[in-house]
Amino acid sequence: MRVAPVQGYADKMDIQKEYIISDELNGVRLDKVLESVVSGEGLRLRRRLCDDGRVLVDGKVRKPGYKVRSGQQIEILAGSEAMSGAELGVYVIDQNEAFAAVFKPGGVHSAAIAGRETSCVEDVLSELFADNDPILLNRLDYLTSGLLLVALTKEAVNEYHELEDNGYIRKYYCAEVHGRLDGVVSVRSALDTDDRKTTRALVEDSDDPHRWTDVTALSHDHEKDTTMVRCLIMKGARHQIRAHLASVGHPIVGDPLYGNGDDASFLHLHHGRFELPGFSVQTPCPWGDISL
Repeated sequence: MRVAPVQGYADKMDIQKEYIISDELNGVRLDKVLESVVSGEGLRLRRRLCDDGRVLVDGKVRKPGYKVRSGQQIEILAGSEAMSGAELGVYVIDQNEAFAAVFKPGGVHSAAIAGRETSCVEDVLSELFADNDPILLNRLDYLTSGLLLVALTKEAVNEYHELEDNGYIRKYYCAEVHGRLDGVVSVRSALDTDDRKTTRALVEDSDDPHRWTDVTALSHDHEKDTTMVRCLIMKGARHQIRAHLASVGHPIVGDPLYGNGDDASFLHLHHGRFELPGFSVQTPCPWGDISL
């Protein structure tokens, strides 16, 4: 039996376990319910199963905090075998002698994570660049789609970090955020990224302008009360754009960590343009007509 999840690689896995929600568990968090389905496993693993897209509720990928309803069907997907770039939805957009840019869809990990067997972009780089020794230079969050930059030589790795340290790299993202945002906003809050699930925006500003997030409002949807924005960063930190936007009262639509409790199966954040001297690349936003 196979299912068709919302996104990612779950459709390449077979169902390992099935479970029907009883009346007693109505309204209980999914990660708590999983204690009965995958007995003997700790909370961290149960949450990881959800985050990896291996837990379906009525055929849809759900996050650990999802509140189940009686009668719903839970399906646990078995681990997958190694997947190709085409199966992951990863492909080369452009390249020169030193650098290449690949597209990562939402629902795919950028790099390997200890304890996870799922395929990632880093796993297929040798397939995509068989004549080189490719090295991944940046990462995107699991739910974020868009551009990943790859160094094709060891010299290119050093060149990239030197350019980044000196502010010569531009990374443009498009996002849909809650509420009305007008004009241009520079979010300069320093970020606390120390060993926790979420990044915290601090009261004080960062003294490094390369760590700021410049946000430009593009259009406002009155019916949904959301705003399309363009974000520019130069040297990003973990969750920088997500944490910065949430800190000014405009979390990204679909953000399970910083958002407003949306259905967290689709994050409206896309890395659409990358610029560095001698190499620039762009890919259209898959969920909106936004100019970068």
